Amino acid sequence: MNYWLMKSEPTVYSIADLQQQRETIWDSVRNYQARNFLRQMQLGDLAFFYHSNTNPPGIVGLMRVVKNGIADPTQFEPTSEYYDPKSTPDAPRWQTVVVEFVEIFSHAISLATLRENFKDEELMVLRQGNRLSVMPVPEAVAQKILAMKTA
Repeated sequence: MNYWLMKSEPTVYSIADLQQQRETIWDSVRNYQARNFLRQMQLGDLAFFYHSNTNPPGIVGLMRVVKNGIADPTQFEPTSEYYDPKSTPDAPRWQTVVVEFVEIFSHAISLATLRENFKDEELMVLRQGNRLSVMPVPEAVAQKILAMKTA
């Protein structure tokens, strides 16, 4: 199993939204590196749900990949801001996954707390200028984060 961190602004889509819906397609990612990470996800992988563009930003819960290798439907919708006219159903440029709700943490693990406990080489979200919405988390780091959710 692999671990990931996936960001969303809580005003756009929050962990509470996922809890209510139980699962969702993680669509509208338009960064090639983030897309490549989505392509690497396997069934059963766990992802930390990170609330960005909020005060304070941080990890608020956990979700699981339940479907992978899905063409992002927004790339085919001409009225979508994520429409990609170069993408076709036979050769989609943007793939994604479906995730299911696992849990909301009893307390958010803030970006400041993550900075206190990890180096930027260990956790991509800490790297200066990193704006990726999807990124891998090494297993040793993931285990430490999981231990922090109950501390």
